[in-house]
Amino acid sequence: MARTDRLMRLMDTLRRLPAPVTAARLASETGVSLRQLYRDIATLRAGGALIDGEAGLGYTLTEDPALPPQSFSRLEIEALRLAIDALPRVADAELIDAARNALARIVATLPERQALQAAHVALRGFAAATERARPTIDMAILRDACWREEEIWLCYRDLSDQVTEREIRPIGMSYSENALLLLAWCNMREDYRLFHCNRIISAKLTGRSFRPHRIRLMREYVERMRNLPEPCPMQNARAHGLNENAN
Repeated sequence: MARTDRLMRLMDTLRRLPAPVTAARLASETGVSLRQLYRDIATLRAGGALIDGEAGLGYTLTEDPALPPQSFSRLEIEALRLAIDALPRVADAELIDAARNALARIVATLPERQALQAAHVALRGFAAATERARPTIDMAILRDACWREEEIWLCYRDLSDQVTEREIRPIGMSYSENALLLLAWCNMREDYRLFHCNRIISAKLTGRSFRPHRIRLMREYVERMRNLPEPCPMQNARAHGLNENAN
């Protein structure tokens, strides 16, 4: 892991876990040895982070110079907490962890009164158990491909249990309680397709960019959706070739 990434992960862990946090817990959470952890604590302190405590007592992050002061209303704090509490119903573990780390980073910048409000919000969301099948592939590959506008090679099992291999141009992802779908341009079918992420057997980046075509693909897709008569997007997709079976 790069040094910058390791230090950022340590800061996120200090923000997220109840203080004081033992060195052993920090080392376990960040995946480093105790010796390396002590070095990283010293590096952060040298960079201006005010970290109280020492080995054997635990550590507390009391001032974080990397983050500017922020202010939110009580309702805005409640809304952020509710949004993140709802993520386990629709997202994968990596996205959930990222959201929780982001919230911890935001709370770390709040004035003391608002930080206490964030810890004792009145509105809470609880993720109910869901029967939705979870993806077995690394979802970071799909997100990276969307962000980087790079083609993906897929091995996919459709809703008829037929296995195909194809290259696609990923446009975006749809998160819902019922399904996690990837919208893409399928090079094999020369049309838009919706892929169930839990039915993707394997995926890898091809290294080929489709950046010059992405804006056109998005405009064409939006125009197609705008002209559909049915109110339900998924019904529209099936009726106009954007079927969930991704055949």
